[in-house]
Amino acid sequence: MNAALSRLGTTAEDYARIGISPDQVAPWEDGARTDGGAGTYEWWYFDAHLDDGAKLVVVFYTKSFTEIGKPLAPMIRMNLDLPDHTSYSKVATFGPAEFTAAQERCDVRIGENSFSGDLHSYRIVATIDDLAVEISLTGEVPAWRPGTGHLYFGANNEQEFNWLPAVPQGKVDVTYRVAGKASSASGVGYHDHNWGNAAMNALTNRGYCARGQAGPYTVVASYITAEQKYGSTELPIFLLANGDQVVADDAGKVTFEELGTYTDSATGKPVANVTRYTYTDGDERYVVTYTRHSDLSTVKFVDGLKGPKKLAAMVTGFDGAYLRFVGEVRIEHYQGEEVVENYTDDALWELMYFGKARP
Repeated sequence: MNAALSRLGTTAEDYARIGISPDQVAPWEDGARTDGGAGTYEWWYFDAHLDDGAKLVVVFYTKSFTEIGKPLAPMIRMNLDLPDHTSYSKVATFGPAEFTAAQERCDVRIGENSFSGDLHSYRIVATIDDLAVEISLTGEVPAWRPGTGHLYFGANNEQEFNWLPAVPQGKVDVTYRVAGKASSASGVGYHDHNWGNAAMNALTNRGYCARGQAGPYTVVASYITAEQKYGSTELPIFLLANGDQVVADDAGKVTFEELGTYTDSATGKPVANVTRYTYTDGDERYVVTYTRHSDLSTVKFVDGLKGPKKLAAMVTGFDGAYLRFVGEVRIEHYQGEEVVENYTDDALWELMYFGKARP
């Protein structure tokens, strides 16, 4: 295996080529980074855990990331899980003429729906069928990226998957309407921006993506495994902030564990009941543990396809799946062997499989 076949861009040459600063995220980085044409994908993502117990996800796409060979085919996805365990999952597609996206900042319009902001304050308005949301998000942790935020694949770095957590954590105020009945709530929100030039199932085998807040700490963590042709390289990403100050973000100091693995009945995928990120810096150590309580979503990507597309996916062995969990995050801070801080709270995290599960 050749680890150089997949890597996180962190060199001075990487920053210069992209035109970004190692020390500061610029508003244009959350603007359109592709033209939406064939061979690209891009999306702007938001989620929130609300004080009334509801959980909300809103995503604006240039197209489905499973069909990047298509021209611009805008779509919006919304998922709302209510405190009474009622769930709504909505997807709407639009024509290319109904899509605009500014390059100088985040300002995405799909039909009458909008997703806009400036790395600190965001407003999202979207309606699909009888589900409508109005969202105000204010960042509490500054915009951040792991290195350049660009993951490179191939001997010449020719293929990319790119990620910008524009709001690692923020205060959110939401009004959501279901069949005309309105509810308002506040809570904790998150926004990131993803784009690339190659199908994710061709680059990555799987990846855990986790967020959470406990006590004064905010954590954003991922653990991505590249496909075999790219060396099966393990690519950790880790941010830990205390208030608005980043205290740990060197991925080279992170180890990752999967504990209590079981086979999910809906997708057939191995899933860890507990995932743990340990950040070690000399005698100081942070241990971030996610413990699954229940599933919010278990989806096989092929089930969302129909007709010839579904048949083609099955013939080619496309085996992708998406699982979203709710549970507890525990953040422990050690000095030597002494625990000096220990906090727990609710958390959401995801597991995406793009390739076949490996032993």
